[in-house]
Amino acid sequence: MQIRYAVFTLILCRTQRFNCAINNTRLQMLFTQTVPGAIYLLATVSPRLDRYITIVKAYKMSMELDVFVGNTTIMDMEVYQLWLDGLTVSDAVKVRMDEGALLEYEANAEVLTSDTMDQFRTFQMCERLLHSPTKLGSQLLYQIPAQNQRILIERYYEFDSVFAREVLGKKLSKGTKKDLDDISCKTAITLKSCRRQFDNFKRVFKVVEELKGPLVENIQRHFLLSDTLARDYAAIVFFANSRFETGKRKLQYLSFQDFAFCAGQLISYWTIGAVDSMVEDMDVDLEKEFLHELKDLKVLVNDKDMMDQHKILVCAALRGKIKVYKLMEVNFKNLSRALINLASKLTHTKDVRDLFIDLVEKFIEPCRYDRWTVAEITLFLTHYTNAAHCLGTFRLVCVCVCVCVFIQSLMLL
Repeated sequence: MQIRYAVFTLILCRTQRFNCAINNTRLQMLFTQTVPGAIYLLATVSPRLDRYITIVKAYKMSMELDVFVGNTTIMDMEVYQLWLDGLTVSDAVKVRMDEGALLEYEANAEVLTSDTMDQFRTFQMCERLLHSPTKLGSQLLYQIPAQNQRILIERYYEFDSVFAREVLGKKLSKGTKKDLDDISCKTAITLKSCRRQFDNFKRVFKVVEELKGPLVENIQRHFLLSDTLARDYAAIVFFANSRFETGKRKLQYLSFQDFAFCAGQLISYWTIGAVDSMVEDMDVDLEKEFLHELKDLKVLVNDKDMMDQHKILVCAALRGKIKVYKLMEVNFKNLSRALINLASKLTHTKDVRDLFIDLVEKFIEPCRYDRWTVAEITLFLTHYTNAAHCLGTFRLVCVCVCVCVFIQSLMLL
């Protein structure tokens, strides 16, 4: 539809009672420009003033305007990212101007500021729905295309790896939340963004910690996240539940993704869900019976004959395959004792929490000192496991498979 004429209302008064008449009638006029190219005019006048009012249609407009009506919620995903990053409206406007938004939209700073404020206000109103993503698709207040809904949810729950690394293994409580100021300064992430990410961690943890079924699937079902992001959240939940120590100086070289990889392996091999797929907290709690049975592995270091047989089998398999063969042969008993003692103590909560620092100090650092490569450690652990299997200590297979996989991650840097 095209509007070729502007309508102007000219009120001509012939009486001093005009002001009183205005107050006694419902004369309203709303003349706003809500979006470029759409003008709305509303005038309501009481019939009692007909004789005093003349409406003049005049002044043909030089610009043709397209008028349209719709209820789809318009969202700029670039502005959405600025909002997620915790920027203020003024800072977001500056970023948009630096990126050439004024030229792109042929607008001035005032229009750009108004648009940014409108976008931020829309995101704030939608935020409560993002706390329960499954409700976003069923609500009728905001008409958001399905594709945009997925983007809104995924980006809202995305997090900075450096931030996740700082809170990994800590209790998701008010005490940790008080430290967000320091974390914000350390990571150069805005405090507002830190709070959003922390609240997301806490929200996911509370929802899934008591659910039956696989942890990753529960997160995907309740929060509609991608598989990759759901697995990262599973790692956060797992570490928050077991409270693994990750803040020691010797562990600082490890990134969040390193720990997330290890969490995936621990969930696959050491949790209750690895044995029973329909129990409470299946992917959150370590299987206590499994940890208790690891004590039986001490026969490999306490029984001299068993240790010698184990060494012979491993050395025979590795001869000529690794450059550190002689060092391995000399230090085999120390390496084996470090692994077995570490595994046999995991029935104690403190030893579980210290799993990673113990692995680094008692196994990885000695290997680094002797210049082992990741490939050589992997090969050693593989044959270490196979040899134990030949000796009939089948439980060692489980522990070595897990240790082998996540030690590779610990050795990457």
